[in-house]
Amino acid sequence: MKNLKILMAAFIAGLGLLSFTTTDDKAKASQNTSAKSSVKGYEVGDEAADFKLKNIDGKMVSLSDFKSAKGFILVFTCNHCPYAKKYEERIVELDKKFKDQGYPVIAINPNDPNVQPEDGYKQMIERAKQKGFTFPYLVDEGQKIYPLYGATKTPHVFVLQKENGKNIVKYIGAIDNNYENPDDVSEYYVQDAVNALIKGEPVKMTKTVAIGCTIKVKK
Repeated sequence: MKNLKILMAAFIAGLGLLSFTTTDDKAKASQNTSAKSSVKGYEVGDEAADFKLKNIDGKMVSLSDFKSAKGFILVFTCNHCPYAKKYEERIVELDKKFKDQGYPVIAINPNDPNVQPEDGYKQMIERAKQKGFTFPYLVDEGQKIYPLYGATKTPHVFVLQKENGKNIVKYIGAIDNNYENPDDVSEYYVQDAVNALIKGEPVKMTKTVAIGCTIKVKK
C-alpha cells in the first residue's frame, strides 16, 4: 500500500512537470510570435540599414557603394502594378534631376515572382530596358528588405540622408499627390523633400500615405 502511494505521488508529480513544460514551451512560442509581429519598419528619423541586393545587370548593389552620395531616393516598385507603371517616367525624372546633386534613385522590387510572374528577374531586365531606367533596379530575394523598411505598397518611397556615416530616414510615402496624371500634380512630396535636404532645410511634409498595389507575398 505504501509503495502504491509513492508510485501515485511520483505519477502526479510527473504530470505536473509535463504540464509545466508544455505551458512554458507555449509561452516561448507566443513570445517568438509576438516578436515577429512587432516589427513595424522605419519611422522618420530612424537609421536605415544597408543591404546587398542583385541588380538587373547581375551585380550586387549596396548603399555603401555610392561613396559620393549625400542620400538616396529609395523606391519599392515593380513591373506589373498599374500604380507603379504610372510612376515609372516620374521616377526616371527624379533620378535625372537629383542624381548629380547627390541623391540617386535606388529601386527595389519586393514582390515574390511565384505569386506575380510579371515581377520575375527576367521581366525586370526587360522592363528596365523598355522604360529606360537610369538607376539600379534590385530584386529583394527572400523578401527580407521591404519588411525591414516597412514598405507596404508599390510604389513606396523612403528618402534617406547620410549623417555621420548613417542613412537617416527623412521622408516616407508617396511620390506626389496624383498618380493618374503628372500634369495634375499639385504636391511634389519627394521632390520637395530632396530639395529641402539639398538646401539644408527641414523637410516640411515628412510622411504621406503610399498609394499603390499591395506587396505580393507567398502564403
